[in-house]
Amino acid sequence: LAARRKLLEAEKDLQQRRDDVARQRRALPARRVATAYEFRGENGTQRLAELFGDKSQLLVYHFMYHPDWDEGCKSCSFWADSYDGVIAHLAARDVAFAVISRGPLDKLLAYQKRMGWSFPWLSSEASSFNYDFNVSFRPADIESGDTMYNYVKGAGRIEELPGLSVFRKNADGSIDHTYSTFARGLDPLNPVYQMLDLVPKGRDEDDLPYPMDWVRRHDEY
Repeated sequence: LAARRKLLEAEKDLQQRRDDVARQRRALPARRVATAYEFRGENGTQRLAELFGDKSQLLVYHFMYHPDWDEGCKSCSFWADSYDGVIAHLAARDVAFAVISRGPLDKLLAYQKRMGWSFPWLSSEASSFNYDFNVSFRPADIESGDTMYNYVKGAGRIEELPGLSVFRKNADGSIDHTYSTFARGLDPLNPVYQMLDLVPKGRDEDDLPYPMDWVRRHDEY
């Protein structure tokens, strides 16, 4: 009991610091989105502004799906398994949600059907969206080191990487980019990892070739 109470104090301190970081996050300066990005989805061609629906805030998960791939990234799939359940709750707080990938729409929809997902998934194949938001990288830029990932120059070493971006639609219809996060910054979006952090073995990844080596698509275990 004494040990648990000591840990409880550390947990409370961590949560207070998380709350403080969240306040700092919301206070970041925003960047106006000047490009009218267009995407292909089940409802045809949609601009970024249309993805908000009647909401003023939009969360976009950048799902790794290269146009040449026949399957989506297994790690992004690990994250995406939880998305369908949150959409109604986000909508109740004035937040829309969408997943965007560079793969062609027919591949995205076929993979979505296989996985049993229903969240909005759109293709940015015909636009520069993925490149502009630093989750896709051209081979020439990788070779030259002219990439930016997780705010580190040259860190984009493969053509597709994951991320999350947040947008705000203003009263005049203009759109601001308010936040993006990448790499370990995506951890809070994964409920499985949050649960594994509670059990005796934790994530149990120390002896693996890389942390998510154990992860499979949910129909492959």
